[in-house]
Amino acid sequence: MTSPTPTSIGFTRHDHSACVADALGAAEARCAEAGLRLTPVRRKVLELLLKEHRALGAYAILDLLRDAGFGSQPPVAYRALDFLAEHGFVHKIERLNAFVACAHPNAAHAPAFMICRACDAVAEAQSTPAKGALGAAAKAAGFQIEKTVMEAEGLCPDCASKGAE
Repeated sequence: MTSPTPTSIGFTRHDHSACVADALGAAEARCAEAGLRLTPVRRKVLELLLKEHRALGAYAILDLLRDAGFGSQPPVAYRALDFLAEHGFVHKIERLNAFVACAHPNAAHAPAFMICRACDAVAEAQSTPAKGALGAAAKAAGFQIEKTVMEAEGLCPDCASKGAE
């Protein structure tokens, strides 16, 4: 028996099939514990984003849903994405107007995204916006940070090594 070929998640290599299965299992368990309904469409949207390991727009997701035998109307994708984002299973990448599966779905965190401008690969890191320069500026202004969206654009290791411009 051969081991699965590693594929990228963000910018690191891993066992992709185990990654998807583990994340779906964790989402199902969390929904069961919280009394949330992970409907077949919601589960499929999460699965698609987990399999891609990159940000996908709603219409790309809709095309994949249609190919998988689900509805082909935009509200189908948008309702599933709204539910998944509201409960922290996915994040919206503002720069790309697209969604990516959360890399830390069981942790309360403020995500920071590194987006490759050449291939649109996205890596998620945890940030602490209340600390550092942003936290200091907010404190000085008497502002309480509740949510941040941090996105950095550049080149992933693969594209940088290929000399992408």
